[in-house]
Amino acid sequence: VQLQACGGGLVQAGGFLRLSCAASGRTFSRYYMGWFRQAPGKEREFVAAISGSGGSTYYTDSVKERFTISRDNAKNTVHLQMNSLKPEDTATYFCAATGYGVAATTPLGYDYWGQGTLVTVSS
Repeated sequence: VQLQACGGGLVQAGGFLRLSCAASGRTFSRYYMGWFRQAPGKEREFVAAISGSGGSTYYTDSVKERFTISRDNAKNTVHLQMNSLKPEDTATYFCAATGYGVAATTPLGYDYWGQGTLVTVSS
């Protein structure tokens, strides 16, 4: 599976962005998909994940009620809608895929990674 993330940019606090991740391959719906982020000097952290069918979603506490993960299996894409952005959301965001059938919250739980897209939130 090859992943290509896009949609990052510069936004003011309180604004919104929508990240997208396009996946190659014909078995996209078999993969749990996740979004992670990594700020400069910090470890990569879990943001959100979604099951293969899209029926189950998972979020880290700091983004609940602000971010929404979704997927379109017909288009092999996963999205992260980010609302009410805060300066602390500034990071490079990565999409990832896992064939393990669980929504892992650590990077080790994912087999495939996109290249990352930078999100900068100004105060």
